[in-house]
Amino acid sequence: MSEPNSPLASSTFELYRPVEVFVAPPPFKRRYWLHVLLLLLTVFTTLVVGARLQYNFDHNLPAFPVVPDSATFPQMVSRWFPVVWALADPSHLLLGVPFSATLLLILLAHEMGHFLYCVRYGVWATLPFFIPAPTLIGTFGAFIRIRSPIRSRAALFDIGIAGPIAGFVVAVAVLAFALGFSKPMAYSAAGSDIQLGYPLIFYVAQAALALVMPAGSHIHLSLAHVYLHPMAIAAWVGMFATALNLLPGGQLDGGHIIYAVAPQVHRRVSRVTVVLLVLLTAYWLGWLLWGVLLMATGTRHPQVPAQPELDPQRRRLAVLALAMLALTFVPAPFGGAGLASLLR
Repeated sequence: MSEPNSPLASSTFELYRPVEVFVAPPPFKRRYWLHVLLLLLTVFTTLVVGARLQYNFDHNLPAFPVVPDSATFPQMVSRWFPVVWALADPSHLLLGVPFSATLLLILLAHEMGHFLYCVRYGVWATLPFFIPAPTLIGTFGAFIRIRSPIRSRAALFDIGIAGPIAGFVVAVAVLAFALGFSKPMAYSAAGSDIQLGYPLIFYVAQAALALVMPAGSHIHLSLAHVYLHPMAIAAWVGMFATALNLLPGGQLDGGHIIYAVAPQVHRRVSRVTVVLLVLLTAYWLGWLLWGVLLMATGTRHPQVPAQPELDPQRRRLAVLALAMLALTFVPAPFGGAGLASLLR
């Protein structure tokens, strides 16, 4: 046994004496007021769009407005975003609740998937910023900003894939529910200026519902002959957003996943994705914008330690991300809006 006056005994007090601990403050202050303001504005803009969608659905009118070729840009915006009509009667705005609540729920699930995994790994990130806009869907989506380094490839992978999985799961649940509330397309509802292209997940959900729905149900019709309920349109938007985020390049979620799986191929895969997006402008000119976005950011990515590598379980989840992209991606999201149709 040690002696009472041994060096170990005399150092015990020094080892356990109270010390001052300094906790580093977060690298930024949360601007809660800004998040709340943007959310409220996005609630309003999506209510306006949702109100018109619901009104058209209830009255068997084309879901999206028919805009004359001679219309000016302000006239086009007023057709796409009928704010004057919506505010003329409070009951109009209430019609937009199903679409607005559904769309915001999907977007929130996606962004909170990212945010919660940032919290788990001690990565400082903002709360979701919602982006209100007078567009056909009332928003440009939502995003979070990561304000501190990501310390491992596993953390990068988990943060990157958590958002698409969360948003996809909620969108699938909404789609299965909303397809049941849809109805056969009436003749008066045909002829909309915008014809949505359906991703594979819509056909999968329809086939699954057809197993339990009666033979005479609208579920057994071709999707081209089904008038989607506004909540189903919100699910479509959620699927489209999932596909865009999973594009394998740049600093999109898909780019983070590629970098986490194989950092050395991230740049090459990003370039190939840009080329494919340019080719896809034959089906939708909007792919050009996404190609330019990836071309501007596709060769750069925040540095993440190369070691340790991803474990087999996460590599299998990367295959799941690829499957989600295949289920949600559609080459022509808006029919007849591609380069091929313009050249006819």
